[in-house]
Amino acid sequence: MGKLVLYGIDPSPPVRACLLTLKALNLPFEYKVVNLFAKEHLSEEYLKKNPQHTVPTLEEDGHLIWDSHPIMAYLVSKYGKDDSLYPKDLLKRAVVDQRMYFEAGVLFQGGLRNITAPLFFRNQTQIPQHQIDSIVESYGFLESFLKNNKYMAGDHLTIADFSIVTSVTSLVAFAEIDQSKFPKLSAWLKSLQSLPFYEEANGAGAKQLVAMVKSKNLTIVP
Repeated sequence: MGKLVLYGIDPSPPVRACLLTLKALNLPFEYKVVNLFAKEHLSEEYLKKNPQHTVPTLEEDGHLIWDSHPIMAYLVSKYGKDDSLYPKDLLKRAVVDQRMYFEAGVLFQGGLRNITAPLFFRNQTQIPQHQIDSIVESYGFLESFLKNNKYMAGDHLTIADFSIVTSVTSLVAFAEIDQSKFPKLSAWLKSLQSLPFYEEANGAGAKQLVAMVKSKNLTIVP
């Protein structure tokens, strides 16, 4: 096994998804903080590793992967004792992939980053109501994913759950999950929170991000 180095920052949901995967696999790794607010991701050294200057980035023996989804898939495919977290069965894997694409496009980019990037980097504190409505709509989609399953992609935990939980626990800064409307989503969240490594890998960082959002004087506008 090569030396694994994860570059990231705790409030970042994609970074937390990788931390959950590393902890679930019980892998030793070095964690190097890249402070986005101090623009460390734009340093010449970091740009050589990841020209897209995003977090997370995984480094192993000089090989570099960025974007949480391929990082998680790589780690499970290479180091998992079995394929439960990322099934080799193509149909089951396709469901996991679909859930992760949903997280990437709808929950993270479409829901979270479209609000937080202007908020944190341009101090744009007015949020259109339609963006909040879209977050609540996405909770409805997640509820439907859980209609016949305990987890997002089936009857057991996968990296799709790790991916989605990091965004959901960040989106609650803007729209709380109504347990009466989304009982399955609420139960799923509690089951993820019961994982022994959850708080260290996701809970603490999610609380940091929510606190950062709450510290801003947000206004919802029509």
